[in-house]
Amino acid sequence: MPRMTDPYPSQFEGRDRLWGLPDPDTHPGFYAGVPFKRLVAWLVDFVLVAILTAIVVPFTAFTALFFLPLLYFTLDLVYRWSTIANGSSTWGMRLMGIELRTRAGQKLDSGLALVHTLGFILTSATMLPQLLSAGMMLTLPRGQGLTDVVLGTTAINRV
Repeated sequence: MPRMTDPYPSQFEGRDRLWGLPDPDTHPGFYAGVPFKRLVAWLVDFVLVAILTAIVVPFTAFTALFFLPLLYFTLDLVYRWSTIANGSSTWGMRLMGIELRTRAGQKLDSGLALVHTLGFILTSATMLPQLLSAGMMLTLPRGQGLTDVVLGTTAINRV
């Protein structure tokens, strides 16, 4: 029986039939160290958004202190959405040399970046989904978190 052609064009060689990305078994370099890099990138992004939040608070005559978590999550949403939509990675991810890709191997567009960011924020807001997501990143072959699995995205080392 002839092999079906992959409906997802990709720049990566050695991809499997269901993914436009390299297979983690045959091309592990694309996924090497990604969970750790995602953790460091998250820390960098957390600090950047915290600094941005601290800069914004005085401009609200310090009334933002009454709704600080909401302000932080709003700024985090805007930061993550805009950076992922414009480069498929946050500044922390860029620093660590990783980027998000779709199942087809493409960079995330603005709409998918927004949905990914909303999923990330919802997952981060509660303990159980956050722990589940971290566990998935450590155990799944592509290092995907909960939001990644739902959306069919993954983080890879930049090519």
